[in-house]
Amino acid sequence: MFTAARVRWGLYWCAVTFLVGLATSHATLGQQPATPAAVAKLAPQLRATSAVSALRVRVTDVAAFQAWLYRELPAAKVLAELHHSGLLQVRGAAPAALARCPWVAYVDVAARTAREERQLNGADFTLNTVAPVHARYPQLAGQGLTASVKENPLDINDIDFKGRLVNPDPQAVLLSSHSTIMATIMAGAGNSSPNGKGVAWQARIAQSSYDNLLPDDGTLLARQGVSVQNHSYGVAIENYYGLEARAYDQQTRQYPGLLHVFSSGNSGNQASTAGPYTGLANVANLTGQFKMSKNTLSVGATDAVGNVAALSSRGPAYDGRVKPELVAYGDGGSSEAAALVSGVGLLVQQAYRNQHNALPPAALVKAVLLNSADDTGRPAVDFVSGYGQVDALGAVQTVVDGRYRQGTVAQGQEQLISLTVPSGTHRVKVTLTWSDLEATENAAQALVNDLDITLVQAATGQRWLPWVLSAYPHLDSLALPARRRPDHLNNTEQITIETPTPGLYQLRVRGYQVQQDPQPFSVAYEFEQGFQWTHPTQARNLRAAEATRLRWHWRGPAAAGRLEYKAVGQATWKTIAASVDVAAQNYLWTAPDTTAPMQVRMRTGIGNIESDTFFVARPLTLEVAYACTDETLLNWRRVPGATHYQVYALGATHLEPFRLLTDTAILLTASEARARYFAVAPIIRGKIGERGSSPNVTDATYGCYIRSFLSRQVVADTVQFQLVLGTTYRVKTVALERRDSEGVFRTVQTAAPALSLVLTDPRPAVGRAEYRARVDVDVPRTLYSSVEEAFFVPRNEVLVYPVPVVAGEPLTLVGPKDQPLRVRVYDVLGRLRSEVSTEGTVNSVVLPALGKGTFLLRISAGGGAEITRRILVL
Repeated sequence: MFTAARVRWGLYWCAVTFLVGLATSHATLGQQPATPAAVAKLAPQLRATSAVSALRVRVTDVAAFQAWLYRELPAAKVLAELHHSGLLQVRGAAPAALARCPWVAYVDVAARTAREERQLNGADFTLNTVAPVHARYPQLAGQGLTASVKENPLDINDIDFKGRLVNPDPQAVLLSSHSTIMATIMAGAGNSSPNGKGVAWQARIAQSSYDNLLPDDGTLLARQGVSVQNHSYGVAIENYYGLEARAYDQQTRQYPGLLHVFSSGNSGNQASTAGPYTGLANVANLTGQFKMSKNTLSVGATDAVGNVAALSSRGPAYDGRVKPELVAYGDGGSSEAAALVSGVGLLVQQAYRNQHNALPPAALVKAVLLNSADDTGRPAVDFVSGYGQVDALGAVQTVVDGRYRQGTVAQGQEQLISLTVPSGTHRVKVTLTWSDLEATENAAQALVNDLDITLVQAATGQRWLPWVLSAYPHLDSLALPARRRPDHLNNTEQITIETPTPGLYQLRVRGYQVQQDPQPFSVAYEFEQGFQWTHPTQARNLRAAEATRLRWHWRGPAAAGRLEYKAVGQATWKTIAASVDVAAQNYLWTAPDTTAPMQVRMRTGIGNIESDTFFVARPLTLEVAYACTDETLLNWRRVPGATHYQVYALGATHLEPFRLLTDTAILLTASEARARYFAVAPIIRGKIGERGSSPNVTDATYGCYIRSFLSRQVVADTVQFQLVLGTTYRVKTVALERRDSEGVFRTVQTAAPALSLVLTDPRPAVGRAEYRARVDVDVPRTLYSSVEEAFFVPRNEVLVYPVPVVAGEPLTLVGPKDQPLRVRVYDVLGRLRSEVSTEGTVNSVVLPALGKGTFLLRISAGGGAEITRRILVL
């Protein structure tokens, strides 16, 4: 017979046995050695560790996984990755334990801190030919397109973004200026100054956080109209195809018009610690597995003459693919190089949209950018500079001229594209790209659908294959020049032919191994020949008396040329250099110290090639003479040869023409000054020069006539003040006033108007006094400065106040400048009651508890005579 107590004991024992068994099961699950199948599910850096705070997993059945996790690892916490079906974040679980779950397809790292990959030293749009695009294709400025910056918040009050921010966050905390600089390079309006003008300077700007390294919600990006997203950040060197790389490849296929651009990283002098290239110095050091994606772009950095920066991260990718694909100017880092390429991507998209009223696929934008890039470094392609230096002008011209094709191929199918090579062509270049299927995580090779290209001369049947690099993990092998062979590794292939025979050629695109039919592809091509100026252009000034690089494109054999310049209207060309290597494509020249429209020309065996007309000038600075409540006066220096001046005011998004003047000053009403930002440019020979920077004319520092009023020396044996005026326009008189004992300001000096005046009190009273400046303006109006104090202390004197002083309150001692004071306090009986020393000119001294009464202070300053002062303590 069972008693109630025995029943309770039995139930308790069963429960304990179950819990112990469950705990033993959980402990055993975490300690079991991982099977080969489980290890294959782990990211490389997780195979030798169990101490990871957060993991990201891809599961095949979310509900089944959550049930398994609750049963097997009840202490673990799981959180869904928003907008990424099948991806979860898990905390409190060992990687190997999760890998043993039958519903887990892959386990990756999640919590890594992204870091910005550059400190901006200065942007230069001449190397990558952005300036000539602005000059020759003014209709291409990014209108109607949106670029996104994924990193820290940017400065929403920057006037170069005015009216074009898609999702400004007034509550965001600015952590650095990096994202603001990246957005400026991509799409700054140039409202602050010409240096603030970005590549696609009329595009809209969105922002998102890089706290989560997975792609942003594609639906949100589409709703915002984002067609290019810039990623100028990185983590540690990572060499594998993980969840993030897979997700970016997947998103590009889901949203074909969305181009992702990554900085390659600033770890070019480091070695990878994992993967097939482990320990090899200065190679395979891109910063983040998301940069291992196939359908995105990674961009390295070069200096102003095209040399790849030592710290710019190099390829290959973990599986031997070409990375980075491109390089661009980025003095000191790859962040701004990526931002520049993002801006150029917008220009390419706009040029295509103007033709087709639709966005091009990202694969076509890649094909155009890679095909038009200027070869740099080793011939053809390499793992340092990829396919070359981005050429914005060449990319835009490719689209404008229609030198691209699109198509699809299935397994074993072949598409033929006919190309007619004109005579005089120095080089034919053809590039094939396609957005490939996302691969399986940890795939030994990321390529899934493999296409091949061959270029065939129709008349002879001669064939050319694409350039391919050795991916063998040895430094000598990775440095070998590219060779022609089939490419079964990259989803980009490029063929070039030097000095081709003119005539008909056929490009054959074949589905070599297409696992999912059909595979869309894009092709871009160009026929390089001749000479073309790229800088200077009519879009930008050259600074007078400053060195600048003249730049040009040369598509031809080695040749020498003669560089010359002349001012517009002059007949004689002056020599810059008698013999220049034309193939160098740049020359450093110090422009003359003048203000004038000019041209440069190159004299070669093929003829004389003249540049655009450009300005040589010093920046025209707009000054705020005064900013009063009812009116504001702006002025600027007169420019030799200028007949007019164009004044600009900030409109809804950009600076707009405000007024055309022959004078060098403009008076704004209070309502006009509410535009806040103004600039001015000279007009010489009917051409508008480059404007200067745009000051905020309502800034309080400008003041209403009075810029500053300061004592030249607070304590001295003379009383003098420095008065600075913004202008003397309509000023009648200037006066110095001192407040008397009744609190009334009395004039102690008058002076003739000048921009800078020293005002002096000819008969100052000993001690402290308050002063102000008075400016009488012919409006009529009287203006006053702030009130400033000064201490008149005759030589070898010390001021003591207040007298009497309340016990416990400080006593002020004013003595000679830069001389220490020694103060001894005596009572009426001659007893020393206290002694203190001070260092300052104006000193606040709290005397010890002396009691009430009369005391004597004996003060010595430096090595001078002792001074006695009587004080009364109340």
